[in-house]
Amino acid sequence: MTTKTASLNTGAEIPLVGLGCWMLKRVEADNPATYQMVRDALDVGYRHLDTADGYGNEQAVGKAVRDSGVPRKDIFVTTKLNNLDHGDVKAGFERNLKALDIEYIDLYLMHWPQAVDPDTGKTVPFGTSPTFVETWKQMEQLIGDGRCKAIGVSNFSVRNLETLLAEAKIVPAVNQVEAHPYLPQQGLDKLCREKGIHMTAYSPLGRPTADKPSPLMTDALVTKLSEKYNKTPGAVLLSWLVQRGNWSVVPKSANPERMKANLDIFELETADFDALSKVHTEPGKLRHLLKYDQPEDVMKSKKVFEWSLQDMGWEQMD
Repeated sequence: MTTKTASLNTGAEIPLVGLGCWMLKRVEADNPATYQMVRDALDVGYRHLDTADGYGNEQAVGKAVRDSGVPRKDIFVTTKLNNLDHGDVKAGFERNLKALDIEYIDLYLMHWPQAVDPDTGKTVPFGTSPTFVETWKQMEQLIGDGRCKAIGVSNFSVRNLETLLAEAKIVPAVNQVEAHPYLPQQGLDKLCREKGIHMTAYSPLGRPTADKPSPLMTDALVTKLSEKYNKTPGAVLLSWLVQRGNWSVVPKSANPERMKANLDIFELETADFDALSKVHTEPGKLRHLLKYDQPEDVMKSKKVFEWSLQDMGWEQMD
């Protein structure tokens, strides 16, 4: 079981393996399944929890933290700003903190660069106020009173992150994005290393559909390495990400045995690590897996929550 951490640019330590608390759909605030999942995770050794206002279950996550008996200082909790709150970050943060009820938030992320108009429910067009730069400037004001330890972003591309950094007074501590061997995010990885921004991978195991597992979990090379090292396919995938350096991972599982397996981080031999690093170059494998059941959909629609792929900086995935 790994207990390793990485240092953020704030000096805080983030555990390399965390629990993703997205329940595949928005759920009720005191969701019992979320509560039990978090309690089980803390019992088996997790000390990094990743939730969001958009998941609907911050209240259950917070209650599980309080009931766990684990000292608050030993648990790293990430939550995220709702797109509806880009125009009033302080109000959004206060709602997040009240729902969690855990004294402070270790890491507060801008969940998406898109703002949503709370009056109309419509996504604000790219470049229209509140822009993500304007929202970030509000987030910077959260730092200082101890209730928000660090701020960062999620789903930011190279282009949008460069735009943000040109005006930011505080460099994001983290950029959380989808990442796995089919979407290694090489350009983003390079930029974040240069700027001292830690990266967290969501959907590190991909996403199963109703009738089949994630294609990552049945990939021929992943299966081969799973057998070679006598580890689960999930442990192989997570170990590859962690071994890249500058990465933490937040897989989701409600099964305590799989939770334990996901903590079983090990070192891949160089040749095996390099082979996994090249999997995305095989025909048809470079793709997003989490947000779209059919990876082609986003390319066909050319829209991500009403922003074009160009607006997102996703014209080319690497």
